[in-house]
Amino acid sequence: MSNAKVLPLLESDVAPCCPPLTERAMSAEEAERAAVMFKALGDPIRLRLFSLVASHKDGEACVCDISDVGVSQPTVSHHLKKLKDAGLLTSERRGTWVYYRVEPSVLAAMGRILVSA
Repeated sequence: MSNAKVLPLLESDVAPCCPPLTERAMSAEEAERAAVMFKALGDPIRLRLFSLVASHKDGEACVCDISDVGVSQPTVSHHLKKLKDAGLLTSERRGTWVYYRVEPSVLAAMGRILVSA
């Protein structure tokens, strides 16, 4: 018998930070919020880590499964923290390991910025 605990998914309907770029010009506040997200993804290592988490089975990945990106483990942890601070990832500690997840609402919000109205 397994002791694994299934956690419920939280339904989160996060409103996009900004309107689609073709809808209207962003306010200074909207641009600041969007820039934080896109700046975090502006680094190739962070973009790769974000992609690894987003494309991982069940939409979450153990740090042990995504550490092989050509930099040291402390550097991986630094980049994951930057992604988390930007609101792009959430994390959960399970024993020794930390599991990262991309909120589907975050992907949807980022996508809405870039699509035509």
